[in-house]
Amino acid sequence: MRTVDAAGLPIGDDHPPRIMGVLNVSKESPYDPSVYDDPGDAAAYVDEELIGEGADIVDVGLESANKRFEVLSAEEELERLDTAIETIESVSGDAVFSIETRYHEVAEAALNRGFDMVNDICGFADPEMPRVCAEHDVAVAKMASPPDLERPGAVEEVDDIYEALSLNGFTDKTMIDPAFGGWSEEKTLEDDRETFHRLREFRGYGRPILVSINRKNFLRSVAGRDTEGALPVSLAATSMAVERGAHIVRTHDVAETRDAALIGKEFARDRAERGGEVAVEELDVATIGDARRHVDRFGGDPAVAADAVARVYEFDGLGAEEIGALRAATADASAVLVSDGTESSALLVGTVAETAAAAAAASGATESLDAALSCVARPTE
Repeated sequence: MRTVDAAGLPIGDDHPPRIMGVLNVSKESPYDPSVYDDPGDAAAYVDEELIGEGADIVDVGLESANKRFEVLSAEEELERLDTAIETIESVSGDAVFSIETRYHEVAEAALNRGFDMVNDICGFADPEMPRVCAEHDVAVAKMASPPDLERPGAVEEVDDIYEALSLNGFTDKTMIDPAFGGWSEEKTLEDDRETFHRLREFRGYGRPILVSINRKNFLRSVAGRDTEGALPVSLAATSMAVERGAHIVRTHDVAETRDAALIGKEFARDRAERGGEVAVEELDVATIGDARRHVDRFGGDPAVAADAVARVYEFDGLGAEEIGALRAATADASAVLVSDGTESSALLVGTVAETAAAAAAASGATESLDAALSCVARPTE
């Protein structure tokens, strides 16, 4: 996992989770507490409510990306840039300032006038965006989107997120954002839940991950909360996201999110890593999908992913015939059967491929064993 330097702020596995606070200078933005059109008021908000509460990055939006509103042109965004520039020039606190835009012209103007990084909500749909970011040597967050400047985040299938994130390549300082939220009519809450469930897979890119999950509907719906009451579910999800490998959390609730992110980081699994002339890193692989993404990155056969993930299954209520069938099957499949001596309980241990092969070999012994083996032969990703 590479570390990205964002104007002197290191972002990656070896560093604390970074908190991205939000400032909007757009009247359309739906979250009123973050919306300002007066530079003085905006700067005070940034100093007190964002940087003062622990934001490492301040993301400034010039327009609402809500699909209900008309998309502003680059020229219209540039007209609003003065307010954003006056704001960051008036801020007394220390933070990395990110410009949220889809246009390379806006990004270039913002970077020339004091901004430190780019948050591209259309994921390089503007093919000139990576060139601008590379020439300025700045960090850029790239959100998964179709190749269409008017449809940010509107990826309709979870598996398509990976292709979308690859659109027009990466710069050396590109970070990725899987695009949580209702960016299109076709995208469902279940799509967001599946994306969150599979968050570790995005580590297969070897790049820092940004998540924007604060008070999102796919979380609110689980607990039946409206936006006002959604802070607790957002904080629970923040800890889980960081534990699963997220590096930046974009939020309106800075202080609370910071604490939740630190808890997630504290209890994330340790991974072996060593630098030097020959470096080694233990990858965060818990599922076949996680392994497949890393194998894809190296151009390997995705089928080998089933040999990269281990499983342990506990059986109870086994009879002598069933124990015998399992013993014979594991001998042929390289999996291991561990019995507790009662000959009624046992553990089946091996990679996904090995345990699935053992399940197939043991099938037919009894109807009860066949039913139990069904989840082993077809493991979840």
